[in-house]
Amino acid sequence: MATTTDVLLSARSVVKSYGGIHALKGVNFDVNRGTVTTLFGENGAGKSTLMKILSGVETPTSGELILDGEPVEFTSTVDARDRGISIIHQELSLAPNLSVRDNIFMGREITTPLGTVDFAAEDEAVRVLMEGLEETINPKTLVSELRLGQQQIVEIARALSVNSRILIMDEPTSALSATEVEVLFRVINDLTASGVSIVYISHHLEEALNVTDYAVVLRDGEIVATDEVANIDLEWIVSNMVGRNFKLGTPPTGYEFGDIALRLDKVSVADPANAGRLLVNNFSLDIRTGEIVCIYGLMGAGRTELLEAVAGRVPILDGAVLLNDQDVAKLSIAERIAAGLGLVPEDRQRDGLVQTMSVGQNLSLASLLSLVKGLFVSAASEAALVAQQVSNVRVKTSSGAAPIGSLSGGNQQKVVIGKMLATNPKVILLDEPSRGIDVGAKAEVFGLLANLATQGIGVLYSTSEVGECLSIAHRIIVMNKGRIVASFGPDATKEQIMSASGEAVVA
Repeated sequence: MATTTDVLLSARSVVKSYGGIHALKGVNFDVNRGTVTTLFGENGAGKSTLMKILSGVETPTSGELILDGEPVEFTSTVDARDRGISIIHQELSLAPNLSVRDNIFMGREITTPLGTVDFAAEDEAVRVLMEGLEETINPKTLVSELRLGQQQIVEIARALSVNSRILIMDEPTSALSATEVEVLFRVINDLTASGVSIVYISHHLEEALNVTDYAVVLRDGEIVATDEVANIDLEWIVSNMVGRNFKLGTPPTGYEFGDIALRLDKVSVADPANAGRLLVNNFSLDIRTGEIVCIYGLMGAGRTELLEAVAGRVPILDGAVLLNDQDVAKLSIAERIAAGLGLVPEDRQRDGLVQTMSVGQNLSLASLLSLVKGLFVSAASEAALVAQQVSNVRVKTSSGAAPIGSLSGGNQQKVVIGKMLATNPKVILLDEPSRGIDVGAKAEVFGLLANLATQGIGVLYSTSEVGECLSIAHRIIVMNKGRIVASFGPDATKEQIMSASGEAVVA
């Protein structure tokens, strides 16, 4: 165990209250020099609140922080950064209209002796950072042109560029491919070997066990368990996190599938940056009413591009999308929603929610036309719809008027799903439905999808987590380079699925 001299940063009796809500209740937490301390907990447990306090985003209501053995008060993130503490936030905080280089050096530009920005030096520094992360991203590329996983890499590179003593990583792998995760873990090992301390938060429990030295479990604002990684396992984490053993679910049974609800017939999608390259190539698949189908594949397999093309967000180069025998491939997004086809996108913050709106306004947004009475939206009808969806998808909120940002990640995801369900879909598409939410919230989301299937809705979801394939899916489709390479039933093994995808199977 760590000695007192090993402790670099401590939180002592830290309390954080927001009005009558106590996010943290007297937390004691240590960051040990040159080690990885992983903080586990469900959404709403207080993990992100604690990390914001450690990094200067928030100040504690009471309690104190001790850095290098001395009490300290951070006045801002810049103050914390200047003292050697940086944070990679779960939700990306990049400026999409700026280049990769400008995002990384924003507010701390490298200057020439004349006081002008030394863009050449910044470009070279970015190239070195990207080489270390085994990426080939051009420093001048606009962040808006990068896929989500690459944007996450830029966020990580920005934090690494500060040369921090303590680096806080809040869900750093949520948008990364398996290969990118391996690279990040090698970077983490190099950092800790050089004395850097890592505080790591992840909902990928098995993944986190591979990189951590110490495990800390937070539940309802209190630390309920701590131990060295050698003494714990996955069951220890889960039981302390949620207070019970659980599983993500099983495929719903006791009914027959109906007719084909969605038929994808030889669908092809071109790469917008290279028209000669196909991201989805001659893809055919049938989804029946009441059936749950999972698409598994590594980053770049074409999962997101397929679902976005089916939903109308990107154009289809060739093929047909038949919804109850009606070809909707030429319809707009709104027309497809009206026909009964809805998408829950991968990035809920950017594409699924309007951050300036309330919970209720987000829930009713896709259904406003159906709520119009005369020339105006009926307030009574909207309130009834919001109340129904809050109940249906079990959103934990004080009211429909609460800001959407006040909800945990899992509850925000439920709002995105509820928004689509309010349109009465015949088929619902979900791209990485559990990205960035904890294990308890995952079980609730998958339970909700299973319930939808029993009501006759066709469910098609994609995931990059093998365990999620083996939860509620009746059928598992494996994609690789835009094509279907394998199909399995619910009795498949992780090894079969990973092998079919081209992913190396770890013994």
